[in-house]
Amino acid sequence: MRKTMWGFLSLVLVFTLILSACSGGEKNKNAETPKETNSTNKTKETSGEKPKEAEKSTATEGLIEAADMSLAPQAAANRKDTMIIGMTDPKGIFNPLFMETTYDYYVNYALFDSFIAVKPDGTYENSLADKVDVSEDGLKYTYHLKPGITFTDGTPMTVKDYYFTLKMYMDKSYDGQSDPLSWNIKGAKEYNEGKSKEISGVKIIDDQTVEVNLTEFTALTPVELGGVYILPEHYYGKEYKQGSLDGVKKLNAKPLGSGQYKLVSYSPGQEVVFEANDKYFLGAPKVKNLIYKTTTDTTNMPMLQQGETDMEEGISVSEDNVEALKEMGFVDINLLPNNGYGYIAFNHKLKKFQDVKVRQALTYGLNRKEIVEGIYGPYANVINIPESTVSWAHTDENIEKYDFDLEKAKSLLDEAGWKVGKDGIREKDGEKFKINFSATADNPVVDALLPIMTQNYKELGIDIVAETLDFNAVMDKSNTGDFEMYFAAWGLTPDPDNTVYITKGSQNDYGYSNPKVDELMAKGKKTMEVEQRKQIYKEMYQEMNKDLPVIFMYQRKNMLAINGRLDGFDISPYKDFPFSLYQVQVAQ
Repeated sequence: MRKTMWGFLSLVLVFTLILSACSGGEKNKNAETPKETNSTNKTKETSGEKPKEAEKSTATEGLIEAADMSLAPQAAANRKDTMIIGMTDPKGIFNPLFMETTYDYYVNYALFDSFIAVKPDGTYENSLADKVDVSEDGLKYTYHLKPGITFTDGTPMTVKDYYFTLKMYMDKSYDGQSDPLSWNIKGAKEYNEGKSKEISGVKIIDDQTVEVNLTEFTALTPVELGGVYILPEHYYGKEYKQGSLDGVKKLNAKPLGSGQYKLVSYSPGQEVVFEANDKYFLGAPKVKNLIYKTTTDTTNMPMLQQGETDMEEGISVSEDNVEALKEMGFVDINLLPNNGYGYIAFNHKLKKFQDVKVRQALTYGLNRKEIVEGIYGPYANVINIPESTVSWAHTDENIEKYDFDLEKAKSLLDEAGWKVGKDGIREKDGEKFKINFSATADNPVVDALLPIMTQNYKELGIDIVAETLDFNAVMDKSNTGDFEMYFAAWGLTPDPDNTVYITKGSQNDYGYSNPKVDELMAKGKKTMEVEQRKQIYKEMYQEMNKDLPVIFMYQRKNMLAINGRLDGFDISPYKDFPFSLYQVQVAQ
């Protein structure tokens, strides 16, 4: 007997979201300030509406509409068929299997599609799938591809392309951020080990129907299987050989998908240029040309004001910036809770950070409240667990707040054996307590963080040496383990399952390991009942709150600044702006 997936797993689907290429709640690293952007859906009736008085509200959440479109810059108004979105430079990994940063995600979201897609409220709807069936025991998923789907080169899509994409995930050379063997597809392990040329659990029924058989299912199964972005076999398969994805990776800068737009060009440090896919299955995008323009924290505001960009997703949310955007008059300001958090990473492979007392001392000894308020004012709060308050799994129960306390921090360092030397710097076993801190340049978070951290840690007897690099360089250091501490942020999905803090997890660049966290994370993923999952993750967060794999910093509000000439974005804390690009139109 078969029944639809939506009926079978409705409770789970309400509380779980698309995990993109990752199988966890931590979706991608971003540079902060805000990178996971969101808004409310709105449309203007005409472009000639009467100007209204600027918004005076002090609200820290919601939509503040443009007050006077007559103030819009002419440079933007002259673009009738183009929208330009300002953002941090992507790394250029335009393949859903290997994307790492938020900005590569933004590119890939515009280029590729999957069987299911997330809605603003966090529930699912079919996308490429016409129908999804699941067996009574939950171990067989049958995906029915909508007819008439084509890739942007005109080649028809079939479910064989989905199967091909699964093969790449299951290949032993796959080194992306997903954990595909945990999807429990029958025969995947044998394919991974090279013992089989096919994945026995995947059966092609016809060009529009594929059946995926599992050894077991988890709360994440619908997302892991349905959220795979489908790559065309006729294009990526030309140089694919089982056991090596090198030929596939060669095409990272030359992507081919079925999405809203197709890539025209990429100039690192400058822009990504797209052209509308006229045959997009949900309807041709209303704006023909799309450009992701590289902007920084020093250029994004003036470029928006001068009309060089139509939207900025990277302007730091602060009282001054909100007021400055209001004064522009032509900007819609969108403020919603961010489904993510900022943090400071430790390299747990270094002995000094393996002592929990040291990690606790570095947290107590850092005035996080002063830093967060200095950056974001009322638009952010200090956090103490790796979860956003918008998530169903969030908890405050029995959570230590780690309020700023230098004396407690000093006491913990003393207990850990780090004694103050004659020069005022602590030392242990002949090693001076010095921290090399990697930070992103031209970043207001880092600008506020470093002076306070340097002063606080100096008072503790710790020497901070900071290096400032561009965001992608910091991420490269994270990926290779060539760091001591750095600041970054995670974008999340509401499901708390992830591999970031799991021993040898695919997203665990810190070298962190805690058997209790491993056990609880595995238990939470295999538990289907939401209330039971809440209790499991509460216990896990309480453990992480004590063990401090990183210094948890803050959850902020997202701020998305959009020229009022653009209408049609459908975004939320759970749905990123690129998913609705095809709906956006330019007011004429």
